[in-house]
Amino acid sequence: MPFLASDRLAENLRETNSRLGFWLESLLADETRMVGAARAATPQQISGLLSELMQAGEWLRQLPAEKDPVLERELSDYRRKVERLRDLLPLIHNTLLRERARLEQQRARVESATEWARRSRQTL
Repeated sequence: MPFLASDRLAENLRETNSRLGFWLESLLADETRMVGAARAATPQQISGLLSELMQAGEWLRQLPAEKDPVLERELSDYRRKVERLRDLLPLIHNTLLRERARLEQQRARVESATEWARRSRQTL
């Protein structure tokens, strides 16, 4: 992969920071809107975050030894967003676990109703 100039790298990180901010805000908006009943992160949210992190990882491997102030600012912003995501990960994990438990409970109810219906037909 060719070396990216510092100004192009800063621009790429600025765009990534903007998109990361969007995905983080969408997660936070979901959590604050659902007081007491948090909703799991959507596949689109997780995919969006992962895509941005992977792209940024490629750019970060090309960091020049000397960084200008604009690039330093974008790196700092990126670091804050990644730390924010790190802080959200336990909440996302717990929400997904609750959602899995809810789905398993629903599946058990459906299986129970199916079994009841099957037995009811046999007695008729």
